[in-house]
Amino acid sequence: MTALQTAVVLIGPMGAGKTSVGKRVAKSLGVRFIDTDRVVAREHGPIPTLFETLGEPGFRALERDAVRDAVAQPVVVSLGGGAVLDPATRALLRELPVVLLTVTPEAVESRISGSDRPLLHDDGLAAWKAIAAERAPLYADLADLTLDTSHRPLSHVVADIVTWVGTDHA
Repeated sequence: MTALQTAVVLIGPMGAGKTSVGKRVAKSLGVRFIDTDRVVAREHGPIPTLFETLGEPGFRALERDAVRDAVAQPVVVSLGGGAVLDPATRALLRELPVVLLTVTPEAVESRISGSDRPLLHDDGLAAWKAIAAERAPLYADLADLTLDTSHRPLSHVVADIVTWVGTDHA
């Protein structure tokens, strides 16, 4: 077990497996796991409702606060796919070890079908592709380690992150 000195942050597009991987990495490292989407929903209500009532900028402000609070401790943190759109959030992430999880459109299709994710409401996979392409440069710029979750067992992705963290990246 590695003693974390700082938060380890997982970023990536919707459906890449950030929450599933993050929970397992945290368990392996013996630390807490925080999903900032869940924090926002628990404290402020369902994310689709927040998007409707506050708009995306209002939601991003709540998300930014949740990220700031989460990364202030040595935990594993999973961010919502769009958290990187906020400049203040990106500035926080530059000081931390960041893992980018990627996934192909083919692999993500079954993961996002039937989703209540507000940004996918109308166009599903086509919307996912457009959003992922738009955010890809931000993800790449912030990532210290990039792993694809499309076809690898989650246990392998988790092991890679735990090994990486153990080499003094966190």
